Formats: sequence, C-alpha cells, structure tokens
Amino acid sequence: MINLRLKHLKFRISNINSCNSNPSSSTPYHTYRYPHRQPASDPPQERRRTAFKRKPIPFLADLKKTSVPDDLLSLFHDYQKMGFKHDYPSYSSVIYRLAKIRNFDAVDTLLDRLKAHNIRCRETLFIGLIGHYGKCQLVDKAIRLFHEMKMSFNCLRSLQSFNALLNVLVENGRHREADDMFRGCSSLGFRPNSVSFNILIKMYLEKGEPESARQLFDEMLDREVEPTVVTYNTQIGFLCKRGEFEQGKRLFKDMVRKGKKPNEVTYALLMEGLCLLGKYKDARKLMFDMDYQGCKPRIVNYGVLMSDLGKKGKIEDAKSLLVEMKKRHFKPDASIYNVFVGYYCREDRPVEAYRVLVEMQIAGCKPAAITYRMVFDGFCKAGQFEEGLKVFNAMSTSGHFPRSETLRRLVVGLFDLGNVDDVSFIFEVMAKRKKMFDFDSWEAIVKDSCAQNKALDNLITEIVS
Repeated sequence: MINLRLKHLKFRISNINSCNSNPSSSTPYHTYRYPHRQPASDPPQERRRTAFKRKPIPFLADLKKTSVPDDLLSLFHDYQKMGFKHDYPSYSSVIYRLAKIRNFDAVDTLLDRLKAHNIRCRETLFIGLIGHYGKCQLVDKAIRLFHEMKMSFNCLRSLQSFNALLNVLVENGRHREADDMFRGCSSLGFRPNSVSFNILIKMYLEKGEPESARQLFDEMLDREVEPTVVTYNTQIGFLCKRGEFEQGKRLFKDMVRKGKKPNEVTYALLMEGLCLLGKYKDARKLMFDMDYQGCKPRIVNYGVLMSDLGKKGKIEDAKSLLVEMKKRHFKPDASIYNVFVGYYCREDRPVEAYRVLVEMQIAGCKPAAITYRMVFDGFCKAGQFEEGLKVFNAMSTSGHFPRSETLRRLVVGLFDLGNVDDVSFIFEVMAKRKKMFDFDSWEAIVKDSCAQNKALDNLITEIVS
C-alpha cells in the first residue's frame, strides 16, 4: 500500500517537472490569445495611407516658372488658344502678378474678361488689388473697384474689403473721405470693428490731432468695441515719439489694468521713448523687466537698443548686445543687420558694410531693399564704382532697384573709368525693368560724362534750352 502511494507521488512529481520544463505546455489561461490579436513583441502593422494628391494645373505650374513680366499675358493667351478654359485660380494668379509689377492696364483687361465671362470671384482678389492700387496712389481706382465688387463681379463685400479701402484712403492722405466712409459704414451694411477704429485713430494721430484720436477711442468703448493691443500700441507709440513718455506709460498701465496684455511691440515702443530721452540704461532695464511680466523679449526689443547704440556710434556695444542676443538663441533679422550696415556707411566704410551684407546672406537672412541701397550708396559716395556695380547686379537679381540719383552717379563714374560695356549692361537692366532716367538725369549724365567735349556740351545746352 505504501509502495503504491510512493509510485503515485513520483508520477505526479515527474508530471510537474515535465510541465515546468516545457513552457509551451503551461496552463491555458496563461497562453490563450485571441486569434485576431498579434503577439505583443510584433510591431503593429501600419495602415496604408492613400493620400489624395491634387492633380497639378499645367497653366499655374508654367506661370510660376515665368519670371519675365511681359510673358505673363502671352502665356495666358497661349493656353487660351490651346483650348484651356481659364477659371478663377488662373485669372487671380495672373492678376496678382500683374498688379505686383504695376501693369494695371493688363489688370483692367483681365477684370473686364472676368465680368464678360461671369466668373465668380473671391473677395481676397479685390482686397489684394485695393492694396496694390493704394501703394501706387491709384485711390480712385480702388474706390471704383470696391463699388463694382457687388454689382459687376457678383462678389459680396465684407468688413475686410471695407477696412482695406479705408486704410488706402488714410495712407494716401484722403482723410475727409476716410472719415465720411467710416461714419457712413452703416449705410453699407457694416458695423465698424476694432480694425476700423484703429485705422481712424492712426489717421488722427498722423494729422497731429491726439484729442480727436482720444475721442474716437472713447467712442470705441461706448459702442462696446473692444480695443486691441494695436489700439493701445498706436497711441503709446505716438506719445513716446513726441517725447511724452510719462503719458505713454500711463496709457500702458491703463491697458494692463483693463486686462489687455502688452506684447513685445508695446515694450519696444516704450523702450524707444526712453532712448529718445537719452535713457538707454532705463530702456535696457525695461527689456529685462518685461520678462518678469510674462512677455519675453524678442528681436524687436534688441533692435531698439542696437539702433540707439548705432546712432551714437557705439558699435562695439552693439556687437556685444548681438552676441548676447545670439546666446539667447535669437537669429538676427534684416533690421538688426541694417544697424551695422547703416553705421559703416555713415562712417564711409562701405567695404565693411558689404561684408555685413555677405554675412547676413550666408546666415540665411534675405537683405531688404534698404540694405542694398545703403551699401550701393556707400560705394558710389566713396567713388568705388566697380564695387557699386557688383551690388547693383545683386540688387537687380533680387528684384530691387537703387535710387535714380545714385544710379546716375554710378553711370557717370563708370563712364569716367572707360567702362562703357558696364554702362550698357546697366541700361539693359533698366530697360528690362522698365526703369528709365528722366530728362534732367540724362542731361546731367551727358554733361558730366562729356565735360571736356565743349562742342557736345554746347549742343546739349542748345537742345535743352
């Protein structure tokens, strides 16, 4: 009996050992997996993504490649001859490009076609055109287009296009019309918003009528239109530029008290006001204090300090501030580089200004038109015309153009050096850009270049008189 029990016990132990030695034979509730699940060790399979790709429009693709202004309309007509039916994207793309190069006759032609073909347009097209008309002082065309939007183009006008035209009127000094338009906005079916008020407040301040601006600000509050940061910044900037820093500071405190959070531009305007009063240290302190107020300093704040140092000739201090700015991982923009370019040009050191120009390009910062013009003017002023020609070439490639009087100086300087081919190159670029000297400039060029040729000088004098 005992032997039988021992045999049975040995059999159970051997079964247990065999189960432990073979993991695959563990109990079902440890090994059971749902058939539709994969083992945890296997990576989950990614779903196949079938991204929808828009089919590119050949006309728009070719339009992007077109850099010569005269080819824009030619391309448009060529596609039309091939049977391509132009729609709103086609028209708007060409119109934007033509407006940018100020070919408004061609713009008018395409607008007439839009009317004739009854193509539905978006408001953004007209807002952009109104802005371009304003930049070229074509205010009456902007007004006419605004009124034609609804009747001729079947496009609903919103407060955005209203504000765009209002801003064009203000920017071009048509203050009476801007005021009348603002007061009559309800007749057009609009209720002015903060942007509308901001435009008019800016107008009154530019006219030197701060009381009228203040009354409009009070009206804004009475009509329950909430002021924006821009509303306050416009007024603070005006006061600080007039040397009325304390009044600007009071408005700043009022802004904070009413729960409107200042931004980096607000602090930059206050800093600029302090710099104008000769309080650079206070401006610098304000920049670091703003961080404690929950507004981190930005490039615009460093720019105010650097600009003040540059004007005072403290360029080494400006360089130290630039190093500090980079340590805070701020990448300098064109306005920062312009501080150094402007300083070197004022000091008649155009070669160093040119080095800064190259440095900013290497750093991936695109020079602005004013950057090129400062360096170009610096070389021409110093009589380094061949270097000036290099800058002119870079300017024209980048789509910028120098001032007429400086370009005239370059042409005369190259003539004196006997570089006739270079002068021919300049004239070719001018012809492509549709930029030409006026009569007085041509007269000055011929007289300066032919000063030793008395016969030619007498001939020019006779023609002019």
